[in-house]
Amino acid sequence: TSHPLHLGPRIIAAMAEVPQVCEHLHLPVQSGSDAVLKAMRRGYDRDKYLRKVDELRAAVPGIALSTDVIVGFPGEGEEDFRQTLDLVRRVQFDQMFSFVFSSRPNTAAALMIDRGSLERKSERLVELQALQREIQVERHRSLVGTTAEVLVEGPSRRDPREWAGRARTGHVVNFHAPAAQRGDILDVTITAAGPNSLRGELRADRGEQAS
Repeated sequence: TSHPLHLGPRIIAAMAEVPQVCEHLHLPVQSGSDAVLKAMRRGYDRDKYLRKVDELRAAVPGIALSTDVIVGFPGEGEEDFRQTLDLVRRVQFDQMFSFVFSSRPNTAAALMIDRGSLERKSERLVELQALQREIQVERHRSLVGTTAEVLVEGPSRRDPREWAGRARTGHVVNFHAPAAQRGDILDVTITAAGPNSLRGELRADRGEQAS
């Protein structure tokens, strides 16, 4: 995880040049509206955030980005929310954690006047999550046919006869490999994609080694 303010050239260079660093970064944006970002005291605007995304993708091709987004922050209007949707379309995040704003004691936001209805905030969250689901499905489909280096984490939750692991991009990959063990790093060819995970097959040459 990195606060966008802390993501500078040295970190980006390390991600590009150090082979042990995986191609995934959680970069919370919170909102796509400059007015809301200012009210949140985030210390950056949407253009600065988007420039960092462009720098990351130029230095680390294929990097997967996840983020956090809050809807219904005090003062957020319809245009502010539309700007958030626009930023999500622009960045094409691989994963998103999204929430309706909830006030926390002893924070500046707790003192702000909030005239937004919970019903409308909930509607915005549903719209945002539907958009993100569409994006994730398309991004996952684009990985079909590629080969991923997967760290085996354990049996698949859906089918204990299969294994589940994480690709270097953080994607969950389910696959069949009788001789695999937790902690193995295997080359897996992606064969199918769902909204939340990928399916694959152990690459033939690695399968021969495992047996």
